[in-house]
Amino acid sequence: MIDKELVFQQLDEVEDPELEISIVELGLVYDVRIEPKGELLHAEIDMTLTSPGCPAAAEIMAATHRAALNTDGIGSVHVNLVWSPRWDPKIHASEDAKMDMGIWD
Repeated sequence: MIDKELVFQQLDEVEDPELEISIVELGLVYDVRIEPKGELLHAEIDMTLTSPGCPAAAEIMAATHRAALNTDGIGSVHVNLVWSPRWDPKIHASEDAKMDMGIWD
């Protein structure tokens, strides 16, 4: 059975090229929805970036799309770039990612 956790596992391989931290660990992926679409499944991914002016936006989104398509059973992917809620590493990033960025609560 394909579920969103399998897609998240693939997305964990995608790194922000500037921070060299996984987009999943950074908390940039807000949601993954799996929908039926013919023989294969479709993944809708809601994600954000570290900033609206992120110079690596196209690279990150393309890598996200490719990684999700590598999930067995997923035949199509759409990456939705969202700005709400605004990304805040203190809220969205994992503890490991916070440590890597030098954020101490």
